[in-house]
Amino acid sequence: MEIRFLEETDSLLDISHIYEASWKYAYKDIIPQDYLDSIPSGQWAPRLTSDGKRNLICIENDNIIGTASIRKSRWKSHADYGEIIAIYFLPEYIGKGYGKMLFSRCVEELKQMGFSKIMLWVLEDNMRARRFYEKNGFHCADEYLDDCIGGKNLREVMYILE
Repeated sequence: MEIRFLEETDSLLDISHIYEASWKYAYKDIIPQDYLDSIPSGQWAPRLTSDGKRNLICIENDNIIGTASIRKSRWKSHADYGEIIAIYFLPEYIGKGYGKMLFSRCVEELKQMGFSKIMLWVLEDNMRARRFYEKNGFHCADEYLDDCIGGKNLREVMYILE
């Protein structure tokens, strides 16, 4: 298994596919199914390299199986934080320890970028992810964002590591 930064020769469509498959798996029963079923192939590809993101990929047997995006916080109220924007895996690799390795690498890279505090947002109803973040030292900051995905009102919760 290898974790490295995304390179120009890596397929953005392959990375987008990981987002798509992960959303359909992780957000089942959280986001409306008709919305998940209608996610177009390649939806995330154009946005992967925008906004100062740094993308990591996890490779197993020459296949990209997971991805994560990190950057300086996008939130003025947390301007001195690093941010983990996304961490996604193909469903068949979830729960096998790859997530912990990729997540740890995200934290390590943000610390190397000079951030002693790190934040992320997670859907309030995504208990599996929330437990994962808590196991890895993050705690709920009691800050929330209201969102609407697929016509359903959802809430995101901020988690922080200090």
